[in-house]
Amino acid sequence: MKFGTYFAYWEREWDADYASYCEKAAGLGFDVLEVAAGGLAQRTDAELFDIKRAAQENGVEITACIGLPPQYNTASADEGVRRAGVEYLKRIMDAMYKVDSHILGGIIYAYWPCDYNQPVDKERAREAAVRSMREAADTAESLDIVLAMETVNRFEQYIINSAEEAVEFVKEIGKENAKVMLDSFHMNIEEDGLGEAIRRTGNSLGHFHIGEGNRKVPGKGHMPWAEMGAALREAGYDGAVVMEPFVKMGGTVGSDIKVWRDLSEGASVEQMDEDIREALRFVKKQFVE
Repeated sequence: MKFGTYFAYWEREWDADYASYCEKAAGLGFDVLEVAAGGLAQRTDAELFDIKRAAQENGVEITACIGLPPQYNTASADEGVRRAGVEYLKRIMDAMYKVDSHILGGIIYAYWPCDYNQPVDKERAREAAVRSMREAADTAESLDIVLAMETVNRFEQYIINSAEEAVEFVKEIGKENAKVMLDSFHMNIEEDGLGEAIRRTGNSLGHFHIGEGNRKVPGKGHMPWAEMGAALREAGYDGAVVMEPFVKMGGTVGSDIKVWRDLSEGASVEQMDEDIREALRFVKKQFVE
């Protein structure tokens, strides 16, 4: 297994200087830096080259994640919106290729967060999502990119809420590079057992996000880390395990993630660095040793 962190742990906006975070992640002991896929799509070729160079110089891999905005809803009943979503994913993947990034995860099969003021037609939306992911997977395959469909809780989306639904979804896509992405935060809400959900996913698992049930760094809550680690080893998972904690209020990140109190307990950047460094040591002990 490789271990990573999401840049937004330190940020209040979804865009940032990803090149500098390559150095930061490596200095804290991580193998992987995860960035916002939408941010990559906005970069010039020169900026993408700088990110690639920073990653190579610091020995970290880059993965990308996104919850698609409504105008790019790949599960939309509006064919124009659905097509726009697929084309947007293709632009993201083109940028990923330029930074040598090979995992695109998140809510790429729909939009996020779901607006439940609108009517829900799960069967229709799921059919459109599968069609979109088949199209996107063809482009992804040509760029050596894996598409990882994230299971999320019922309050944020309705198409894929469990490992079981995710496995069935990727089977229906029918592409080798279509995989499942699990996230301990969402699993804690939706699954009967976290270890069993990982085992049920098996070799369909392509990416894994971790954090406590309250969004703190691993080790500061009640999650069954040893159980998850044992299940990952049993499943033979050798991909990336990426921390995705959110502990600070403010900005678009705080608003989107619904962080309404300071979960860091007033921590400085230096203390946040130490917290996630200790979390990495903790997780490695639970998952590998």
